Amino acid sequence: MVDPATGFYKTKKYGFDRYFGPVDLGIHLAEEYRSLNFGVGIFAGSIFPGSNRLVVTGFSPCWQGYYISSMGGAGLVFDNLGVNMLSLVGKAPVPSVLCLNRKHGEEIEVDVVAVPVEEIWKTGRTGGYALTDHVFAMFGGRYENDPRILVTGPAAMHTDMAGIMSVPIKKGKISFVDTWAGRGGFGSAMVQNHGIVAIIYGGTLVNEDFRDHKVADEWFRNKYNLRLMQKDLESTTKYRYDEKLQTGGTFGVNYATMGGKILAFNYRTMFWTEAERQALQKDLVVNHYLKQFNKETITAKQQATCGEPCAAVCKKMNGSYKKDYEPYQTMGPLCGIFDQRAAEKLNHHCDAMGFDAISGGGVLAWLMDLLDAKLLTGEELGVTRLPRWEMAGFDVVNDSMHNAELGCELIDAILERRGLLDFREGVRKWSRIHSRAKGTALHDRLVYTAFNRRGWMVPNQYWVSGVLVPMSINGKYYMIYSNDFIPPRTLGRMCAERLKKELILDNLGICRFHRGWAEEMLPEVVGSLYDCKEQFLRAIDVLASRLNSRNSPIFWESQANIDYLHTFLKRKQEVDQEQDPRLGEWLEKFDRDQLEAAREFWYETLKGIDESLREFF
Repeated sequence: MVDPATGFYKTKKYGFDRYFGPVDLGIHLAEEYRSLNFGVGIFAGSIFPGSNRLVVTGFSPCWQGYYISSMGGAGLVFDNLGVNMLSLVGKAPVPSVLCLNRKHGEEIEVDVVAVPVEEIWKTGRTGGYALTDHVFAMFGGRYENDPRILVTGPAAMHTDMAGIMSVPIKKGKISFVDTWAGRGGFGSAMVQNHGIVAIIYGGTLVNEDFRDHKVADEWFRNKYNLRLMQKDLESTTKYRYDEKLQTGGTFGVNYATMGGKILAFNYRTMFWTEAERQALQKDLVVNHYLKQFNKETITAKQQATCGEPCAAVCKKMNGSYKKDYEPYQTMGPLCGIFDQRAAEKLNHHCDAMGFDAISGGGVLAWLMDLLDAKLLTGEELGVTRLPRWEMAGFDVVNDSMHNAELGCELIDAILERRGLLDFREGVRKWSRIHSRAKGTALHDRLVYTAFNRRGWMVPNQYWVSGVLVPMSINGKYYMIYSNDFIPPRTLGRMCAERLKKELILDNLGICRFHRGWAEEMLPEVVGSLYDCKEQFLRAIDVLASRLNSRNSPIFWESQANIDYLHTFLKRKQEVDQEQDPRLGEWLEKFDRDQLEAAREFWYETLKGIDESLREFF
C-alpha cells in the first residue's frame, strides 16, 4: 500500500479465509481506503495460458460506482515484484511517476518522482506513447530485466473517461502492442485522485508458480480428453484464425459474421431496412474495411500477444496499429468511417490522448450526430467541419478520412474545452446542463447506460438486448450478449449467472478469451492445489451479491436506448423469423406505448438480476 504523497508504504497480508484474488480484495480495499488497486491472480506466472492479466479495481469516475478493469500480459512482470497487489492510498501533490523495483529478494524500492507531464504529452509520439518513452528513458536503466510501464494521457487530467495503457518491452525495445485497462475511467482516477501519471515496475524475484505440465495435462484429459494446450487452441480459434471464415481476431470474425446487424452513423442504421443495412455491410465493410484488414493483417500474419506466452496471438496488427473490433467499431462505422487509414488515424489519436476507446468513440459519434442534425454548431463544439454521413455518393476513402479528421478535431476540442465542451464531470451531466439551454434532450441521441446521479457508460458494440441491462457494472461482458430473443426476466437471471462466471476469471487474473475452459476448470484447480474449491466459489457468490447490493441503476434516460431495444426486437421477428409468442407480446406492448413497454422490460430484467443474486447478500 503506497501513499504517493510521501512515498511511504506498508505491506498487509491476507489469507484465503475471505479473499481469493484481485477483485474481491480490491473491492474491499477500495471501500475501506478509497484506493486504486492493481493486482494479479494466484496463477500469475504459471503455465496456464492467459493467467497474467493485471486487474484494476476502485471507484470509477465515469460509472460512479465500484468497477473492475483489466489488461493483458501486464501481470507477468508485476509477479516479479513478489506481491499480488499494489494499492494507491493517497495523492501526490504534483503529477508524478511511481517506480517499483525489487532486486534479488530485497525489499521493494519505492520512488515517487515529479514530472512535467503536460509538456511530455506534447513531445515525440505525443500523449501516453510519449510518456512511455520518457519514463523508460528516465528509469529503465534501474531494472535488470525488462520492466513494464502503465501510463495515462491528457484525457486523464481533463475527463472522467481515461484508460490506462501499457505495452510489452522486450530486450529493451518498446513494442507497439498496446494493452488497456480502458473501461471505467481508471486513468482519470489514477491522475485526479492519486496524482500518478505513470507506474514503472519490475523485479528479479522468481516465485514458485505452478508449472507441472504432466499434472495439468492429466486434469485436462480427465475433463476434456485433451491436453491443456490442445484445449486452449480449440477454445481460442476465434481470436487466432478461423479457417471457415478465413479471418481472425475480434475485428475479423465479428465483421465477417455481422450481416444486417451492422451499427453505423451513431446507431442510425437501426432504423434502416434490412436490405439497406446488408448493402452497407457488403459494400463498405466486407468489400473494403474488412478486406483491407484481411489483406494487411491476416494474410500478412501480423499478430502478437499482449506480452505473455499465448497461443491465441489475439493482437492483430498493421505496423504500429493494433486492430480490435470495438475501438475500430466505435471509431469506425459508428463515426461514419469505413477505411483502415482513416480509422487508424482516429484510433491512434484517441489512444495517444488516453481515452477509453469505446466510451470515447461512442461520444464522438454522438457529437457528430448532433452536428449533422444541426442541434449543435461547429462553433459550439470547437470544430471547423461537419460530418459527411450521406450514403448517396459516399466516398469510402475520402469521406471516411474527412470524418476521421473531424473526430480528431473533436478530441482536441474536448481536451482544450473549446466552445461548450467541458466533460470533466462526464457527458451525462454536461448534456443535462446544455439540454436545458437548447430546449431539447441532447442525450436522446446518445446510447448509454446510466448509474447513480451522474454515472454513465457507452455499452459494448453488439446490437442485442443484453448490453443495456441494469447490472451493477456495465460496459464489460458481465452480461449475456447473445443475439437470441430472451424474455427480460430470464435475461436478468442469465446476466447474473454470467457475472459470476466472469468474476471467476477476473478474480483469478485470467483472460476471458480462454473462458472456454478456464471458468469451468480453474475452480477445480483451486481445489486441487489449495483444497478450497467450495470456499472459492462461495466467495464469488458473495462478491457478486456485494456488487449487486450497490446497484443504483437508472431507467434509460435516452430515447436512443429505447429505440435500440425496440428495433432489436422488431428485427428478431421480421428478419430472424423468431416464433416465440412472447416476442410478439412484447412487440404489441411497444406498439401500444413504447415508453411504458421499455420501462416494464427494464424492470423485469432488474427483477431477474436481483432474485438471482440476493440470496448471497
